[in-house]
Amino acid sequence: MNTAKAAARVRAKDRVNPLQAAAALALGLILALAAATLAKAEETIIKAHGFAEFGELKYPQGFAHFDYVNPEAPKGGELSISAVGTFDSMNPYTRKGRAGTLSSSHYESLLVESYDEPGSYYGLVAESLEYPESQDWVIFNLRPEAKFSDGTPVTADDVVFSHNILLDQGLKSYAEAVRKRIPKAEALGPHRVKFHFSPDFPRRAMITQVGGTPVFSKAWFEADPENRRIDQPRLDPGVGSGPYVLESADVNQRIVYRRNPDYWGKNLNVNVGRHNYDRIRVEYFGDDVAAMEGFKAGVYTLRPENNSKNWATNYEFAAVEKGHVIKGEIPDGNVPPASGFVMNLLKPKFQDIRVREAMQLAFNFEWTNESLQYGLFRHRSSFWQDSPLAAQGLPEGREKEMLEALGDQIDPSILTSEPVMAHASKASRPGDRKNLRRAMKLLDEAGWTVGDDGMRRNAQGEPLKVEFLADSPTIERIVQPYVANLRTMGVDAVLNRVDYAQYTSRRREKEFDMISSAFPMSLEPSTGLYQYFGSEAHEYSVFNPAGLADPAVDALIDNIVKAKTQEELRANARALDRVLRAKRFVVPTWYLDVNWIAYWDMYRQPENLPPYDTGLLDLWWIDAEREAALKSAGALR
Repeated sequence: MNTAKAAARVRAKDRVNPLQAAAALALGLILALAAATLAKAEETIIKAHGFAEFGELKYPQGFAHFDYVNPEAPKGGELSISAVGTFDSMNPYTRKGRAGTLSSSHYESLLVESYDEPGSYYGLVAESLEYPESQDWVIFNLRPEAKFSDGTPVTADDVVFSHNILLDQGLKSYAEAVRKRIPKAEALGPHRVKFHFSPDFPRRAMITQVGGTPVFSKAWFEADPENRRIDQPRLDPGVGSGPYVLESADVNQRIVYRRNPDYWGKNLNVNVGRHNYDRIRVEYFGDDVAAMEGFKAGVYTLRPENNSKNWATNYEFAAVEKGHVIKGEIPDGNVPPASGFVMNLLKPKFQDIRVREAMQLAFNFEWTNESLQYGLFRHRSSFWQDSPLAAQGLPEGREKEMLEALGDQIDPSILTSEPVMAHASKASRPGDRKNLRRAMKLLDEAGWTVGDDGMRRNAQGEPLKVEFLADSPTIERIVQPYVANLRTMGVDAVLNRVDYAQYTSRRREKEFDMISSAFPMSLEPSTGLYQYFGSEAHEYSVFNPAGLADPAVDALIDNIVKAKTQEELRANARALDRVLRAKRFVVPTWYLDVNWIAYWDMYRQPENLPPYDTGLLDLWWIDAEREAALKSAGALR
């Protein structure tokens, strides 16, 4: 046999027909898809009465009530509190105007948060939820007895409608982020609703995000769609399913909510011992001075205090001396809000980190605290101050790995240095000379040099102008010495105090250089970080006042959201904390680890208040006999 011919026959025999190959590939893909579908079908479905971000829920199925409530708390009486400023809407989701205090309180969500275990939620409008281990989707089973305040049932259609209207008419930054992550919501039946999650995003916090969506009445909105929009101000709050309904709203004067006697959920285990007031009244005042005088006169009777001068000096009136008014401090187990003077990074002058560091150095916390705040505050450095999520020392372990993976996206010194700390200043005078000299040198290096008139200009002759926007006399008092320090450095700094409506509008449009603001941080941070620090909507997000956009920050937020364990979460948060602090876009100010609360001695509270909420609105109650005694003695009207 000819060897060449034999070899040719062998090659021809082994050659694959293209049509056969394509068919085989298609069959393989079909089999692989079928196997994947089967695996999904066989995936364990979890059905539960609540959801925990990590670990197990504290409270079992059918629990009687939360540990921190008083299940025997009496119902009745009135909670009266204050608000400073103005309001022109009872729609809390409006893009225009200013919403009234507590205007979102009559809306409920599918899940309710526990106050004594971070990241844990229990069924409210939903009696249970179902989801696969992959958390690719979640189904909520609504309570059939759930009703809106007009007596109509809460249905799956209402939940889907609520989700969609927030995407269509809600804040742009919220809508764009949620639409990408939650592509579909559907009603599977009258009391069964399913949310689908995008495969392109981590699963963590998806369930709690949809579980926290407020539920609106579809019928109410659709009865007059032109005048009942989420994005427009209106004094008619709409129909909710919560324990309180609006009784009256006198614009810029007061708002009164009354308990709904037909509230459907009053006997639920998650509501036992809660919502104890018959009425909640909010009195409006033009400024905090007037509000303080109103409290002294008994115009309202409970006051969470955030003004150190008031706390130190303004509670020496007769009612306090006689024991009619109580000054209390309640420990706060939450991460303190990351407060400070925020620079608008969309402004070219703040693009140079040397300018931002100079802005930080001009603030003297020690003098401010001792001279203006009675030494009551502590200086904040970390975005997760005094928590396991705060960066400390040199990076190591998982935190170091995450930072190294960012390569040249971060300053290499972050890997070899301790985290940026708030600078120390001398308390003897408003301006610390050493810090001011260092700040001025940084401005020189950044090209902002001092001219003959003592003011700093860049190479184009443009002055270094910084407008500090404020809406409160309290913050004005604090900022004025800071502005004076900046002017000493040659910065054309001004403090512009505007009315509340203008401040709200300019803040939304990012028409400011610097403002006083705070980022609410959590022990179990998740997708909310995209809103605060992410690039996605940085130019217009009201939750990202700095306009921060940085790929390294985005990557670290991704790591936090992808975390599978609490330790992994904490390591990733420490890495993000370290990078955020190094960006120097916030002048860190002060914080407290307690809540200051003053109240007329007719309020009572549970013995075991939870660590993560004071419970003023829903756990406290009125002692009717003590209230009557105060009125009988002439202390209260």
